[in-house]
Amino acid sequence: MQNHQIYRYEHGISAIDVEYQRTGLAASHLIVEGKTAAFVDCGTNHSVPALLAALAAHQLSPDAVQYLILTHVHLDHAGGAGSLIQQLPNAQVLIHPRGARHMIDPRILTASATQVYGEAEMARSYGQLRPIPAERVVVMNDGDTVQLGSRTLTFMDTPGHARHHHCIHDTGSNGIFTGDTFGLSYRALDCGGRAFIFPTTTPPQFDPEAAHASIERLAALRPDAVYLSHFGRVMDVASLECELHECLDAFTNLALSFQAEGPSRPQTLTRKLFQWLWHRLQQQGFTGSEQQAHDWLMMDCKLNALGLDVWLNSLPK
Repeated sequence: MQNHQIYRYEHGISAIDVEYQRTGLAASHLIVEGKTAAFVDCGTNHSVPALLAALAAHQLSPDAVQYLILTHVHLDHAGGAGSLIQQLPNAQVLIHPRGARHMIDPRILTASATQVYGEAEMARSYGQLRPIPAERVVVMNDGDTVQLGSRTLTFMDTPGHARHHHCIHDTGSNGIFTGDTFGLSYRALDCGGRAFIFPTTTPPQFDPEAAHASIERLAALRPDAVYLSHFGRVMDVASLECELHECLDAFTNLALSFQAEGPSRPQTLTRKLFQWLWHRLQQQGFTGSEQQAHDWLMMDCKLNALGLDVWLNSLPK
């Protein structure tokens, strides 16, 4: 990984492009407080050199990292944790109770991901998942806190995207690190300085009711900013909250309208989701082409369609 991008914000926070699939898609966040630091999410095994280089760019050595915080154990967020922790001698891994066992013994994660992607794609995108020693893993329950220098990091259980997801409020910035709970917002799709945001409904644990509740809980804290793993800092949180609720309702209503469709339902939902998002982008003043939007949105449309399909199958007949 060469010439990786670091986006430096206020309050000692930076987003590091982990170059998952493409640039501008996925970030790890680095929090620097004095001579100590923490990572929030870490990308894949292939991301580790970029994270170590980011430390060096901040004049920090790997032993300055106190915590590696994983918002959840999806591989684009946590796949490189086992490899990275080997390079961080003083760091503890802070993780949701439902995710800890999968980081200590990643065989189930490896098997399920390999079943979905195949061995070749698993190796290309993620590499071999490495276990984290149990003594270095700390389970964080809802409301638990840790100190990073003078700032307090508070952990909040935020299901909806996944049942093993938590978000982290930071007193040093009055910001929240939201993983995937507060949606996705790619900087390439910004419209006149305004963030374009939409939810992620990926399988297998998407729960719209829980997602709405988690978004409300985060926004109720009145943060000055939220830090998305996909991608970076967004502000004007109250406005974005409204957009996420509207999108969630639109996505689930769209899915329900195709509830009776057969095996082609995921393909139909993929197409309809893109059409809906493309129309919304145009409404917000996006001046790029439909092909540009397609390039950025289609992977998420496919994943969101699969998650909506799983959700529909879970509903009472």
